[in-house]
Amino acid sequence: MSRKVALITGASAGLGEQFAECFARDGHDVILVARGAARLEALAARLEAAYKVTAHVLPADLGRPEAPQQLFEAVRAKGLAVDFLVNNAGFGSAGPFLEQDMAREAEMVEVNCVALLKLTHLFAKPMRERGAGRILNVSSTAGFQPGPYMATYYATKAFVLSWSEALAHELKGTGVTVTCHCPGATHTEFALRAGNDKSRLFQRPGVAKASDVAAHAYGAMMRGRVLAVHGLFNKVGAAMVRFSPRFAVRTIAANLNQQG
Repeated sequence: MSRKVALITGASAGLGEQFAECFARDGHDVILVARGAARLEALAARLEAAYKVTAHVLPADLGRPEAPQQLFEAVRAKGLAVDFLVNNAGFGSAGPFLEQDMAREAEMVEVNCVALLKLTHLFAKPMRERGAGRILNVSSTAGFQPGPYMATYYATKAFVLSWSEALAHELKGTGVTVTCHCPGATHTEFALRAGNDKSRLFQRPGVAKASDVAAHAYGAMMRGRVLAVHGLFNKVGAAMVRFSPRFAVRTIAANLNQQG
């Protein structure tokens, strides 16, 4: 029997790289997707040498509206069936919204929301036809509340959270599961690129390791959980948001997102 195949977006670094490691370690072939071909090639070579799996490299810029369809067609051209889809690609920005570059904010919505939606629509249909498949959408604890000074990013993660839960319900009984994973602050390149690595949120103790977060998400997906929040502190925080006044929730988020 052929090995199962996992497609991972944002695979060149951070959580994406760790997800690729999880799948390869368990003997699954992987399709690595990100913009930077060189880093993907290096990761593919390492995974193939370490785990004797096949690692396919498909560079793609998911900020382009046509990229998901092109990626789907490239996978099909290779004769591959995707058993696991990991929608991990995403980025953020930090600072007052009106001071952000509008094109970059719109691209964030394209990558964090639209590409995820398109890829799931494309790859989940064949999964449903086969009666088997697992989808992992990486959201964030940011998705549970509004986030002043990271307004667009928080809103995109709220979309991922709500949409994933709805789709999971629609696919019950089909053999296809949808897991939404919500990590908190994690040591990856994300914070540096977003510009919030010096924020109060990332200056606090307890920032998680990428390997721990990825392992938690991977386990939740394999068990078919609909929603999983990494870390006790984050679980408590997500629960408290439901019972706290909205002005207090957004004030606390604003405080955490400002530079420490």
